Amino acid sequence: MLIGYARVSTTDQETRLQLDAFGAAGVDMVYQEKASAVGRRPQLRKALKSLKPGDTLVVWKIDRLARSLRDLLDIMETLREAGCSFRSLTEPIDTSTSMGVFVLQILGAVAQLERSIIRERVIAGQAAAMARGKRWGPPRTMDARDESRLVRQYLRGGHTYSSIARKFDVPPGVARCAVLRVTDPTAYYMPRR
Repeated sequence: MLIGYARVSTTDQETRLQLDAFGAAGVDMVYQEKASAVGRRPQLRKALKSLKPGDTLVVWKIDRLARSLRDLLDIMETLREAGCSFRSLTEPIDTSTSMGVFVLQILGAVAQLERSIIRERVIAGQAAAMARGKRWGPPRTMDARDESRLVRQYLRGGHTYSSIARKFDVPPGVARCAVLRVTDPTAYYMPRR
């Protein structure tokens, strides 16, 4: 039996392209979700649990399945232990052969490298934009003078973000952002892991 797994990264995106490809490939059942691959991926877990010996997990492309080489290898081990194989519709991979497993590992490593390079470019672009004075997010809720006072008091010690925020009548997140803008501007603008 061919079991498909379709995934897009956000709720704004559609899985239609993947679903059409699955239909053309004769996939019997499809699990799909709209979530980042970094998250829990409950539909992937359901797809893996539904597999029986001899079944094949089918994806449109490897990066729809895993976001790191370690994740990919863990999923492949789960498939091997279940007596199942793997197929990508856009990459020539057959995990029933040693060469197919090798090609899969190389493609997974290349995909991970590509994501790392993209992330580095994004960070460099954001740092350059910050140096030019670019600002993100909603307008600040504190004027520059009050924000400067808040940061100075926080840096003297004895305050948490929550306690200093109460003192200035702002949410703790506003206090945190004000302090990070001064102490670690890169951390303020970079996505949290």
